[in-house]
Amino acid sequence: MPVVPLSVLDLVPVPDGATPREALRNSLDLARHVEALGFRRYWIAEHHNMPGISGAATSVVIGHVAGGTSTIRVGAGGIMLPNHSPIVIAEQFGTLESLYPGRIDLGLGRAPGSDQATTRALRRDPAGGSEFPHDVQELQAFFAPVEPGQRVQAVPGSGLNVPLWILGSSTFGAQLAAYLGLPYAFASHFAPDDLEAALAAYRERFQPSAQLDEPYAMAGLNVIAADTDDEARRLFTTPQQAFRNLVRGTPGFLPAPVDDIDEHWSPQEKAGAMRMLRRAVVGSPATVRAGIEAFVAETGVDEIMVASNIFDHAARKRSYAIVAETGGLGL
Repeated sequence: MPVVPLSVLDLVPVPDGATPREALRNSLDLARHVEALGFRRYWIAEHHNMPGISGAATSVVIGHVAGGTSTIRVGAGGIMLPNHSPIVIAEQFGTLESLYPGRIDLGLGRAPGSDQATTRALRRDPAGGSEFPHDVQELQAFFAPVEPGQRVQAVPGSGLNVPLWILGSSTFGAQLAAYLGLPYAFASHFAPDDLEAALAAYRERFQPSAQLDEPYAMAGLNVIAADTDDEARRLFTTPQQAFRNLVRGTPGFLPAPVDDIDEHWSPQEKAGAMRMLRRAVVGSPATVRAGIEAFVAETGVDEIMVASNIFDHAARKRSYAIVAETGGLGL
C-alpha cells in the first residue's frame, strides 16, 4: 500500500465535566503532538449552539493552533460559507495567511452547521446554500491579485491565494470541486452513504485549474486506537453515545466511555448512530493498520482526515500516536 498522508480533524470537543477553555488548551496540545508525529494538516470545523464543541469561532481557533505550532498546516474543515459574507472570510483567512504564511488551508462547506433556530440567530438565509457556488467564486476573486479599477478588495487577502478545498457529504460538492479544479474532502466520518459516488463524480469530471493539475481527494475516517481491541472498543463508546445523542436531537458534552454500550441506546438509536459511524476503524495497532489499509485500497483516496473523538485527552493522544506508527506515516 502506498504511503497516504494523514491529517487530523478536531471538533474541539468539550468532555463532560470540562470547560471550553480546557478543550481549547487540549486542542493546542494535541496539535503540537501530531505535528511531532508527522501529520500533514490540523483542521477545525465550524459548529454553532453545541455545548460539546468549542470551534464556533473557527478562524480564532485556527490562529490559536497555528500560533502554537510551527510546521503543520492548520485550517478549516470547514467554514460554512453561507453563514458568512465571502469578503469577511477572505479578510480572516488573509490575516491568518499573513501571520502564518504557507500553512493555512480553507475548506468550505454549504451546510449550516447548526439547527434552524441557530440559523436565524446567525442571520443566515435558510436558502443561502443555493448561492454556495457563486460565493466560492467570489471568495476566489477576493484572494486573487487586485484588478485595475477593482473597488472592493480584501485587506489582507488580495493576492494571497489561500488554498481552497470543497467539503461535502454528497455528489453536489464533488461536482463543484471538479468544475472549479479544487481539492475535495468527503465527510465520510459522519455521512458515509455517498462516499463512492462522490469520489467517482469528482474524478470523472475534474477540470485542471491554477490551483490543482489533477484531482486530489481526501476522506474522513473515524479511528479509535488503543493498545488492545477491547480498550479501543470501550473508548469508541464515547462517539457512539455522542451520535446517539444526535439521533435523539439532544447534543451535549462529550460523554465518558461506558462498559456496555447496548445498555445506553435502543435498537433504533443504535441503527441510526452506527449508520453515521459506519466508516470507523477501532482496535489495536494491528487492527488499525489493517483497517486503514483496507479503506485506502477501497477508496483510492490521496489523504485521510482522521477523526478521534475520545473522552480522555491522554488516550486521544495515544490513539493518534498509534495511527502514526501503523496507519500510513510509518509505512
